[in-house]
Amino acid sequence: MAILPAKSDFSEWFTQVVGPEGASLADVRYGVQGFIVHMPYGMRILRRIYELLEEEVELDGHEPVLFPTVIKKENLEKEAEHAGFAPDVFWVTKAGTEQLEEPVALRPTGETQIYPMFSLWIRSHNQLPMKIYQSRITTFRNEKTTRPFLRGREFMFFETHNAYAKHSDAEHQIKKDMEIMQRVITKKLMIPFYFFRRTQWDKFLGADETFCADTMMPDGKRNQLSSTHDLGTNFAKAYNITFLDAEGKTQFAYQTCFGPGIWRIMAALIAVHGDDQGLALPSVVAPFQVVVVPIFKTEEEEALVLGAIEELEQHIHYRYYVDRSKETPGFKFNEWEMRGAPVRIELGPNDLKHGTVIIKRRFGAKLVVKMKDFAAALKEELHANDEDLHERAKQYFKDNTREAETLQEIARLINEFRGFIITNWCSTAKDGEACAAKLKEATQGAYVCGERVDEHQPVKKGAKCAVCGKPATARVYVAKSW
Repeated sequence: MAILPAKSDFSEWFTQVVGPEGASLADVRYGVQGFIVHMPYGMRILRRIYELLEEEVELDGHEPVLFPTVIKKENLEKEAEHAGFAPDVFWVTKAGTEQLEEPVALRPTGETQIYPMFSLWIRSHNQLPMKIYQSRITTFRNEKTTRPFLRGREFMFFETHNAYAKHSDAEHQIKKDMEIMQRVITKKLMIPFYFFRRTQWDKFLGADETFCADTMMPDGKRNQLSSTHDLGTNFAKAYNITFLDAEGKTQFAYQTCFGPGIWRIMAALIAVHGDDQGLALPSVVAPFQVVVVPIFKTEEEEALVLGAIEELEQHIHYRYYVDRSKETPGFKFNEWEMRGAPVRIELGPNDLKHGTVIIKRRFGAKLVVKMKDFAAALKEELHANDEDLHERAKQYFKDNTREAETLQEIARLINEFRGFIITNWCSTAKDGEACAAKLKEATQGAYVCGERVDEHQPVKKGAKCAVCGKPATARVYVAKSW
């Protein structure tokens, strides 16, 4: 088990935690850039994230589907603005030694494969809303810079796609998508974030509006956790998704899509909660909520301790693992701290003599409890672990925003302060893009995240754009970005 660098050296810390010498979440040594091997412990966490989201969207009325990985070239290019994805698409041009009559794309996102089918399925307003999702799939984009769980050429994906008779229904769905993110990401995974309305020059291709949940990584770069898109009737017109309304008139459907970033959520889980010892996991996604470490020196002690653990297991009503490996207890303690196990149980010959067991939560001191009190104490410690993470995350996100009035102030803060910077902006419409380009150049990469939609940020009378000095129409958040 490797010794980690300090988390303050975030890039190296993240690399070590993710890799086989750390928490064994992923291995980048597959040999093709941007394509990683997801290791067992990492897959268990990712599977739990999927389960939480699947449960929520099904409660909201979405039905599961599974579409092919490939997309017809014609369909990919049909929606003019969305066709901008084409430069990042992987194409399949041959089957064996034979050239395909028409190349097919590996899915960069789901709209252009799903909406041609919507045009076949939807006929009447009685079929609306239509709400589907696909989960536990991978998506392909030719990213130039790659990093496990932040950017990859093949990455894990989750998406909902919906069609409605009225635009107001689509707007209501966007609010529900935000509520799903709050319930899963904030309340269960305890990852804090802000909701932003993206600018018009940075919205999803083919959308009228894009709304995103952004958190802040320890290196001061924002991490986009999800996006929800108000597609209006743009794709409906491109793919002829129409229905007969109650009066028998043909109408185009209004659409939304919602994409929680499975990989990005995983990256935030690692980065926000982890410390110099490694991962720290909320109990809801921990592969093993409880890890039991037997302590013994002789074969006789081993038999006694393992026998007592078998009795103890009947009172562990959680996902648990008994570490029977031949490593030393000290090695096991360090390994399970690295892997972020919420609670560790230690049991040795001395504990058996006194009828006690040791419980150690990830951030707490060791607690010695009587065997008869074990089940109640274990429940309390698991709850306390999650409370620890909740409080630590609140402190992590506290005071994470500074204000700046000028481009020079933004440029200074972007290097000194690892957080969001709020400033006045001339316009979030397309005509504000020129200022965004100047900002990016002056700050070596700062990005306009957009306007907060979870908290109103009024523009003060007489406020001027930080870049061009024109009258401000919006308060926007700025940060560097993954």
